[in-house]
Amino acid sequence: MYTAVIIVHILVSIFLVIVVLLQAGKGASIGASLGGSSSQTLFGSAGPTTFLSKITAGCAIAFMMTSLYLTYMAVNRTTSSIMKDTPATTKHESQPLIQPAPLSPVPQDTSGATSK
Repeated sequence: MYTAVIIVHILVSIFLVIVVLLQAGKGASIGASLGGSSSQTLFGSAGPTTFLSKITAGCAIAFMMTSLYLTYMAVNRTTSSIMKDTPATTKHESQPLIQPAPLSPVPQDTSGATSK
């Protein structure tokens, strides 16, 4: 289920980007006044504004719902471990893996000379 929602989330986000890029900007009406309105007839006489805005709203709602669900699942995800039946050891019970080497004695100066 979690993987399916991730796949749907990715597909919705890609589709949302494509739909937003297909929408005409605010400056597109100047091209229609100069005779470029024939490209808008693909979506009908009202243009792509209402059609693409409804698709954008639907994609945005689906994106937000999948985002909320994935966030909820990430917070409440339970993890299982193969070590759950193993008793925990405290710091005093555990032994270090590497034993430190014994310190060698510092050589003593037996000449009796003192440094200034």
